[in-house]
Amino acid sequence: MKTYNIFTNKEDSLPHGKADFLLAASVTKTCEIAGITRAGIPGLIPLAPTLDAEFITNQKVFSLGETETLVGIPTPAVITRAVHNLTPFSAIEILDLGLQTKPLHSTCQDFGISPSGSIAEGANIDAKSVFAKGMQAGKTYELKGNFLILGESIPSGTTTAEATVLALGYECKNNFSSSFLDVPHSIKNETINKALSLVNDEMGNFEKLSIVSDNMLIFCAGFLMEASRRFHVVLAGGTQMAACLLIADKVKEDVLMRIKHDNITLATTEWAAKDKSSDIAHILSQLSFIPHALYTTFSFEKVTIPLLKKYDEGEDKEGVGVGAALGYARANKVTQDKLLEAIEYLLYTM
Repeated sequence: MKTYNIFTNKEDSLPHGKADFLLAASVTKTCEIAGITRAGIPGLIPLAPTLDAEFITNQKVFSLGETETLVGIPTPAVITRAVHNLTPFSAIEILDLGLQTKPLHSTCQDFGISPSGSIAEGANIDAKSVFAKGMQAGKTYELKGNFLILGESIPSGTTTAEATVLALGYECKNNFSSSFLDVPHSIKNETINKALSLVNDEMGNFEKLSIVSDNMLIFCAGFLMEASRRFHVVLAGGTQMAACLLIADKVKEDVLMRIKHDNITLATTEWAAKDKSSDIAHILSQLSFIPHALYTTFSFEKVTIPLLKKYDEGEDKEGVGVGAALGYARANKVTQDKLLEAIEYLLYTM
């Protein structure tokens, strides 16, 4: 494993030391649109962030019914948890930003936020309130380690992220990733077009966000603006976390704050950074500053569980903070072979 700068392709690194890990977990009813996402168990898509939260915290899930089994490509939460087992985070906490099912046996912060509606019909979010809650959380969070990793789990979040930045006036059409190898462009574009038809240029930024966005994006944009004034924040994700930066950059004048971008790093996977169906570098180039953005190499070529090789083929790519987790492992001298062994052990013992 090696970590590289997205813009220069030169070797780079996450901050050194121990990291707190926060998972921003949320549900947008956009995920209920047939065929729009592959994240989660068919028929139980809104449960995916709850299960991710339980697994990274406990190494097992509790909210599946007795007859349900985990099927398909293993969630990126398995990789993130394996990293924690080898080089532990200083804390793991869940931010409930609108879950349908509360995660069990997890340290979970509740902000009184409900799941957001489908953007095709209007997300029905009080964006100013959610953003303010994010700012307050970033202002008061008590760091346990040396820096913070902020990951996300929200099915169909790349669709809401693309709708969000387009509504805010950025030139990023079809630049966003997907959990699928073959992106369902027709479904995503139809959904995004319906969302964009609900906004107009006369609306303010927060009014637009209330209609076309999701709670995770809005909350995390507010969180990073305040938290980065106090300590280093690593946005753990691909195109969705890039969208958080774009939101913060767009609304900074609305809230009369500067972004302390020298205290922010975006960290993703090579799978997301080199994804041919998206362009995270172009999304980030829309910012008013040049961000510190990294990706970490990792491969399942030598793995003995065939489903894991789907990652190398372009399925999933990101989520549950896996890109930053890989960078964290690299910074703490965890080898690829050790991590592969830990991931397979987790899957064989589930």
